[in-house]
Amino acid sequence: MIVANRYAKSLMELAIESKQLDAVRGDMKTIEQVCAENREFDLFLNSPVIKTDKKIVVLNTLFKGKISDLTLSFLNLITSKHRESLVHAIATAFDEQYKINKNIFTAVVTSASGLDSATRQKVTDLIKSQMNGEVELKEKIDPNTIGGFVLRIGDKQIDKTVARQLSNLKKELLNKGLN
Repeated sequence: MIVANRYAKSLMELAIESKQLDAVRGDMKTIEQVCAENREFDLFLNSPVIKTDKKIVVLNTLFKGKISDLTLSFLNLITSKHRESLVHAIATAFDEQYKINKNIFTAVVTSASGLDSATRQKVTDLIKSQMNGEVELKEKIDPNTIGGFVLRIGDKQIDKTVARQLSNLKKELLNKGLN
């Protein structure tokens, strides 16, 4: 969303200028988590019935002392401009821009049962050796993979699952049967 990206960029510039980038990132991750885990909070932010001044009071009550004054002021500003419905999108966009700024790559590994710590470290080291920057490894569990893993970094994907190998074998056998 373009508007959310612009607000996130503005907050990023302000955080860098005031030397609070890491603190603001932590704040935005907290806000993103609150939005993702509390449907009522999301409904509250999007409600046209609740007046702006009430929303500001609730945001201040909820976040004062838990996030930096800079981030809280930013929340109050976007709420006063009737953009509070974008809070979740802004938090997500901020994290993406932070990762670009700090050269952090997000790698998602999907496996049937999760990775043990040794395998997780090997995967992280392998990715670091191929990329210039830090790696943030996220794990997903999907029993349909049967075994193996799917590794996704940005728009690149490596599929080394047993399910994929079985599918490829099936296609190969069907193609040979038709010839």
